[in-house]
Amino acid sequence: MKALVVVDVQNDFCKGGALAITDADNIISVVNKTIQFFNDNNFLVIGTKDWHPANHKSFAINSNGKIGEIGTLNNLPQIWWPEHCVENTFGSEFHPNLLEIKNVIYKGTDSEIDSYSGFFDNGKLKSTNLFNTLKDNQVSEIYVLGLATDYCVKHTVLDALDLGFKVYVIEDGCKGVNLSPDDSKYAFKEMIKNGAYIIKSDDLT
Repeated sequence: MKALVVVDVQNDFCKGGALAITDADNIISVVNKTIQFFNDNNFLVIGTKDWHPANHKSFAINSNGKIGEIGTLNNLPQIWWPEHCVENTFGSEFHPNLLEIKNVIYKGTDSEIDSYSGFFDNGKLKSTNLFNTLKDNQVSEIYVLGLATDYCVKHTVLDALDLGFKVYVIEDGCKGVNLSPDDSKYAFKEMIKNGAYIIKSDDLT
């Protein structure tokens, strides 16, 4: 069984959002085309959402940090982010032009630790329901796209590989934060090194 994992295509990461990623809106058509392909073939479609409480300590304002700088949160390196994807706000909703996704996995819900991966928090102390959802549906092969290449996409892919899934990353359906200009390029290299296959949406058959 195949599954599509759509990572964090939420308003706060798109144009006008609190943590807007350059050209993020340009992937919506690719994501929708891919969702439609998986729906048409009766494959599983899952979306992940950053779903932070307002007091989340990865937010610079809550940890006396400076946005974009690196500090420490519960003994883990932490980039201080602007407030984003606060639970039950407009910013946490999927982009309005995104096709409906019925299976949603919420991450980043613990105020004490950040969660880039769709599977685990950054310290791997707690897991989401993503692994169980995939296993319950007998999924062995997953396709990943979304936001952002260099953070939540990369970490979701690396964890999926560690968990034994065959993983394809749909390159034209991803955009990166790129705090450093080449972060996305290095993210793709790291995913490939760990066993992921990088494809284009037109490669889906």
